[in-house]
Amino acid sequence: MGMAFVDALTAQTDARVVLVDRRHGVGGHWLEAYPFVRLHQASAFYGVASTLLGGGQVQRSGHEEGLQERASQAEICAYYATVLDRLVASGRVELVPNAGYVRRSDGGSIVSRVSGERFDVPDRCRVVDARYLAPSIPAEKPPPFDVGRGAHVVPVNELARLEEAPSEYVVVGSGKTATDACIWLLSRGVDPDRVCWVRPRDPWMLNRAVVQPDPAVFLGMGADIMELAATAESLDDLFVRLEEVGVMLRIDRGVIPTMAKTPTLAGWELEQLRTMENVVRQGHLLAVGRGRLHFAAGTVAVADDALVVHCAADGLKYPPLVPVWRPEVITLQPVRNGFPCFGAALIGYVEATRGDDAEKNRVCAPSPYGDSLAGWASSVVLGTRNAMAFTAEPDIKEWANGVALNPARVPPGHPGSAQLDDARERLGRYTRPGLERLAALG
Repeated sequence: MGMAFVDALTAQTDARVVLVDRRHGVGGHWLEAYPFVRLHQASAFYGVASTLLGGGQVQRSGHEEGLQERASQAEICAYYATVLDRLVASGRVELVPNAGYVRRSDGGSIVSRVSGERFDVPDRCRVVDARYLAPSIPAEKPPPFDVGRGAHVVPVNELARLEEAPSEYVVVGSGKTATDACIWLLSRGVDPDRVCWVRPRDPWMLNRAVVQPDPAVFLGMGADIMELAATAESLDDLFVRLEEVGVMLRIDRGVIPTMAKTPTLAGWELEQLRTMENVVRQGHLLAVGRGRLHFAAGTVAVADDALVVHCAADGLKYPPLVPVWRPEVITLQPVRNGFPCFGAALIGYVEATRGDDAEKNRVCAPSPYGDSLAGWASSVVLGTRNAMAFTAEPDIKEWANGVALNPARVPPGHPGSAQLDDARERLGRYTRPGLERLAALG
């Protein structure tokens, strides 16, 4: 989000920017992510506004033939390094790595975590907080359960470095990291019966096939949500109906999920995950011992040599929404429902093109991430209302339609289609009643 903001800001102004990063370089948590991770969404939706991540190519073979490419960890890190080089070459951007920002009542300082050097930040500088929603990842956060003597627990990163196979794997977590770990194990020939999946909550996930950088497809998905929301009896009813039209996915059709962080999932991944029948649903894991998993409601036996794979870091954060622009800080947050890189880029554009903070906050308000079904509904309501506000500004609408990060854009010169016309017509008809119903249900 920090890079997306800086890229958009410097494209519109001659401002000078100092990037302060606690890590050794740019790329954020991707520098420490597990090596087999990929973006869960199309590459085009990630990165900075000025530079397309990847080539905007449709996959020509494999499980996801016909869907847009998704970048690997190595590709993402290389991309951010290239973007940084271009920004630094402008002479207006500087990176201070391995450092932190310390706020004081009379200003602030940049402090090196290596040399200990301290640099005062002039009062005339605006401070931008790009870490308000920074994710936690297993490689950097201890497991949220006790580890007893004789238990073998590793972060998900270590799966790719094993030297000896255990008789059983225990994957702990309900989100994208856990699903990635399960898919990776199965792809390496591990029998599904050798994997115990501790899933505290079952998740709803978005069908990756409908979250694509094609206006007819993406806007069609939005139209489905609003049309079905307008007459939904409950949030559970809405999600089940969205599943029926191919928007939402759940792993087990016999369980109504309570988690709705809604990462994307492909149909082939869903088929693989459904082969795993050893699922433990006893809430959050409290402790691991040799051959034992301890929960509030009881104990579950596993193999004595079981390898417990920690996938339970809280990747998404849920602090309270705050105004993006405040006198002391600009706080980067998503603006529409999800898509944080687009939100940060939009904030950068608005910062560059408007002078009054109250006006900036009016056209560019924050939106939360979803967690529960009610949280998802709130995110959709706020994010959609925000989109209606910023697209009402002619210059922002023009800028947003030219930015690949914007999932809802209709690019200039787009040829259109009957499918796109239908999506637009249904959005026009159902958005208002859909939002009213979602607000009531949430």
